[in-house]
Amino acid sequence: MNTNNITFLEVEKEDESIVQENFPQAKIITKSLSENEIIIECQNAQIICIFIYTKITARVIKNLPNLKFIATRSVGYDHIDLKTAQEKNIKICNVPDYGSHVIAEHVFALLLSGIRKIGEGNDQVEKKHDFSFQGLRGVALKGKMFGVIGTGKIGKNVARIASLGFLMDVIAYDPFPDKDAARENHFVYSDLENIYSKADIISLHCPLNKETEHLINEDAIYKMRKGVVLVNTSRGGVVDTKALIQGLKSKKISHALLDVLEHEKNIKENKELTEIPGVIITPHIAFYADDSMKRMYEEAFASINSFIKGEKLIHQVIGI
Repeated sequence: MNTNNITFLEVEKEDESIVQENFPQAKIITKSLSENEIIIECQNAQIICIFIYTKITARVIKNLPNLKFIATRSVGYDHIDLKTAQEKNIKICNVPDYGSHVIAEHVFALLLSGIRKIGEGNDQVEKKHDFSFQGLRGVALKGKMFGVIGTGKIGKNVARIASLGFLMDVIAYDPFPDKDAARENHFVYSDLENIYSKADIISLHCPLNKETEHLINEDAIYKMRKGVVLVNTSRGGVVDTKALIQGLKSKKISHALLDVLEHEKNIKENKELTEIPGVIITPHIAFYADDSMKRMYEEAFASINSFIKGEKLIHQVIGI
């Protein structure tokens, strides 16, 4: 296959060199593109390599007549119209693990920032020149009940850190429980109802699909303990934003520590959420560290090369 017909989208300036080293003839686009721009820029592409903000809709797929393969540099692939891709016999590969430890680290960065009042303490010293500790009493983690929803690689890492690192009691839910991992990482499986009713902290690590969209809704929040801490580094759509806001205002949820939002493209839609005390939001950076980015590209390159060589696809999305 002619490597001239490969287009890389959403490539940051600092990552251009690694793409050029591996695919010197590939087309590289650094800016985010609209649907129409994707169709124009990728018109001749047989292979495209994308990230999560490039939406490969049914219209895009139908207007790219040469497209045969999509490599997404991400774990999730809800930004691709799988049904249309399958109809067009377009193969898709993802990167199932390029930094589960990095995302797990970010969970606890958010958690400690929230419950130990790191931001407030820094502001008090920096802006008010006040070195007193009054009003900055935090919450200890040892002995707390920690609920993990989704025990893929990220969820397992989070459970291990919570149990072995912070000495918390960890309960987890997953439709496909890994009992060996539970024994190794000192957590036990339970059902969602039990997690909602008993966990002091709930951390979300599930993909976004029909089953998980708005999993955390008004009903789920009603069942949670008063003062629960909610951490979401998975997908914004797993949480119903309106229900979350109501839960925060009623004090049912004490902290919402978020790396993802339901409407990430339009932060104004989340204005009310950002103004509520106890909310910390980072702009989808849990994955964004030096070694994880390098591995992300390496895994995507391996998938592309397996397709070019006609070999068994590496990390093929099941059923596509």
